[in-house]
Amino acid sequence: MQDLENTQYFKVAPADARADGVLADVYEALTEKGYNPVNQIVGYIMSGDPTYITSHKNARSKIMRVERDELVEELLTEYIRSRNWKQEDIHADNGA
Repeated sequence: MQDLENTQYFKVAPADARADGVLADVYEALTEKGYNPVNQIVGYIMSGDPTYITSHKNARSKIMRVERDELVEELLTEYIRSRNWKQEDIHADNGA
């Protein structure tokens, strides 16, 4: 249970450090350099090795400002939205 006697802090990430914006910028930079952005981003997320991401347009430094689990969460959220899945559908498929 939270301690309600103390002030709680809420920190909003700057717009340039949000996962959705970073992914868009990195995707664009990788495409411009002729890389397969899906393969490169997956390589980075799986390994944590920033050399999968080009330094073109500061893409490497941008992606390193976001935790990898936040990138995965953003990608999965967008995938679920694109499929028009509802929360009930997800639980029904899992037998919950």
